[in-house]
Amino acid sequence: MAQQVSNSLGWLASADVKVWIPHKFGIPVLGDLPDSVVVEVADDPRNLPSAPDGVEFWLPTFIGMPHDTSRLITELPDLRVVQLPSAGAEAWVGRVPAGVTLCNARGVHDSSTAEWVVTGILSQLRAFPSFLRAQDRGVWTTEPYLPTDELAGKRVLIIGAGSIGSAVAARLAPFEVELTFVARTARPAEGVHAVTDLPRLLPAADIVVLLVPLTAETRRLVDARFLAAMPDGAMLVNAARGPVADPAALFAELSTGRISAVLDVTDPEPLPPGDPLWHLPNVLITPHVGAQVHGLLPRVYRLVAAQLRRYLAGEPLRNQVTGGY
Repeated sequence: MAQQVSNSLGWLASADVKVWIPHKFGIPVLGDLPDSVVVEVADDPRNLPSAPDGVEFWLPTFIGMPHDTSRLITELPDLRVVQLPSAGAEAWVGRVPAGVTLCNARGVHDSSTAEWVVTGILSQLRAFPSFLRAQDRGVWTTEPYLPTDELAGKRVLIIGAGSIGSAVAARLAPFEVELTFVARTARPAEGVHAVTDLPRLLPAADIVVLLVPLTAETRRLVDARFLAAMPDGAMLVNAARGPVADPAALFAELSTGRISAVLDVTDPEPLPPGDPLWHLPNVLITPHVGAQVHGLLPRVYRLVAAQLRRYLAGEPLRNQVTGGY
């Protein structure tokens, strides 16, 4: 089987299908492939494993990671498939040449992101950030932190009724919450509301979880009117993308202390050291780590293996991105 790793240029010109991946780890996960398929590790655009000719199937690195390979999109003349390792595809929409299929990693990030959402909600409700600050000072205190809030009985509005939304719901259900779902369009048979229903739904939500992709329709979805519609004491949880929320409106509302937030994403990102959002006591911020768990890469490459076999067999690929989704 012609699966190889090379750091020289041009030595695989005779290969029928060339596959580029960013991790040597992924090669054994892909399993047995036809002799006409050559898998190479392209983890640094400054040091390509071979000439770009013949690369038909490409798994790039995450956008913004060290040695970001995304610029190679214009240098692969035979490219047919871009399989993203991320669920979000906003950085690639409009950049992929005609004739190239763009696929996201829907399903890969469900469990890890859902765990982050539940962890963030519980941490904020049970005042863990305040207790941690007290621990840093070496202070044993229960004031003004007790009694804390609780998750039981909360009304949770999940905006983004896809696979991650379903995973979040499955993990929240045992906590005796009331779940409501919102998607681009209503799905009455599934009990899913449309985005246009938000003005009616937000005032009844104790916790609002954002899980939408970043598109023209969702950019600044969370604006001053959205936030004002949330009831006193409500919590906003953003596990989507920073620009889904208007940063000025978000800070203005949070700075009043009327609502709280748990944010894995911000706008801008990374959040600058001097940004006042860092210092709001009712805001818990993590540095876009919702999907970053030990099981991430194995799941990514299992998806890649399945997609590559579909491509080689001429079967339709899953998770094709159309219209930003």
